[in-house]
Amino acid sequence: MIDTIQSLQDTLVSSDSTLAVEKVSGMLSTFREMDKERLNFSGASLPLQIVLGIVMFGVALGIKTQHFKNVAKNPKLVILGFSSQFILLPAVTFLLVLLLNRWITPTVALGMILVASCPGGNISNFMSSVAKANVALSVTLTAIATLGAIVLTPFNFAFWGGLYLRFAPSEATAFLRELHIDPVEMFKTVFILLGVPLLLGMWFNQKFPKITAKIFNPFKNGSMIVFMALVVVLFAMNYEFFIRFIGYIFIVVLIHNILALSTGFTLGKVFRTDVPTRRTFAIETGIQNSGLGLVLLFNEAIFPPQLMLGGMAFIAGWWGIWHILSGLGIANFWARVPYDDRPRLIHFTPKWIKKRVS
Repeated sequence: MIDTIQSLQDTLVSSDSTLAVEKVSGMLSTFREMDKERLNFSGASLPLQIVLGIVMFGVALGIKTQHFKNVAKNPKLVILGFSSQFILLPAVTFLLVLLLNRWITPTVALGMILVASCPGGNISNFMSSVAKANVALSVTLTAIATLGAIVLTPFNFAFWGGLYLRFAPSEATAFLRELHIDPVEMFKTVFILLGVPLLLGMWFNQKFPKITAKIFNPFKNGSMIVFMALVVVLFAMNYEFFIRFIGYIFIVVLIHNILALSTGFTLGKVFRTDVPTRRTFAIETGIQNSGLGLVLLFNEAIFPPQLMLGGMAFIAGWWGIWHILSGLGIANFWARVPYDDRPRLIHFTPKWIKKRVS
């Protein structure tokens, strides 16, 4: 497998040797410069953890026993969606970073693996509803995936990250030899960030169902607005850095996000699910909780502060912004396309033009 990827890399580079070498050299040197930078999250670590915990509590308020009964009623769709998030996405991300070895630094690669190891993003349910996807399945997958992430996020990052370090270039192993991926330490952090708020939210839901019914929507929407506002603030705090490096970061995250969305949609197509289900698989796989990845990066017990891990932080940070934009974009795109039709110009023509034509 590694030889095949190496051969494909050689083919890509040899297609136009001089131009390709220049592009690779420029991209790689930019990422190496980026690795030396530390994003300015001064004083933001604790607020981000608190906001993420509140968001998870809000998600848990909507988790009911019915969601777990849905797994028993239709296990095939839930298993496929779950597998797309926690098996296929980390695996194809691993292959992608090997393919891009000559273009990216080890920290960028590990940042991509970290994002792929995180559960689906918290706004996936909203995007599924906009996209006219299978919303019930989306809610069930969010519930199951968020609980599963307590174990699978540390496991996937330790497994695929460790595997990458085995096959990475010699400079990578030399540069990251101090990085010991400790799944136990990562599990502790993920459990505190996800497990505790989820357990409290589910307990509150069961204990006070009437109060939960009243506060669920305002609490969930409010917490998401606060989370998105915090993302904007963090972006503003690091605006100068992003402007310097956004070009290549944008390309890498764009490729990764398209691959994630395509993985979910293709899986649904292979198993001949209906169109709404395919859309849900795509959204649940392509919208990642990169905020969790950022919080994990703040944990000095997992990622020693002396290591230059700017690439990981930039990847996770831009994912947190980009997946919202891409998710809303594809959701609105699908909202205009009937299930039994292919995308056509008429689907995106403004209503006032349609009236004039008719």
